[in-house]
Amino acid sequence: MPINARRSRLERALRLEWLGQTAASLCWIGSVFAYGITSTGDWLQLCAASAWLLANTSAIMTSAED
Repeated sequence: MPINARRSRLERALRLEWLGQTAASLCWIGSVFAYGITSTGDWLQLCAASAWLLANTSAIMTSAED
């Protein structure tokens, strides 16, 4: 992997909007575990928060040309 690609990923990861969305998704996941998984809705909340985190992570991994 070229150095420029690594730097570009780091620059994107340090952007406020990416950090904010990632922090929000992690807090959402944490709240599901803090309050407990007691119903189907809790599992859906966990899936949604995990999908959001996965989408944020994959956005960093894609190249700027994509």
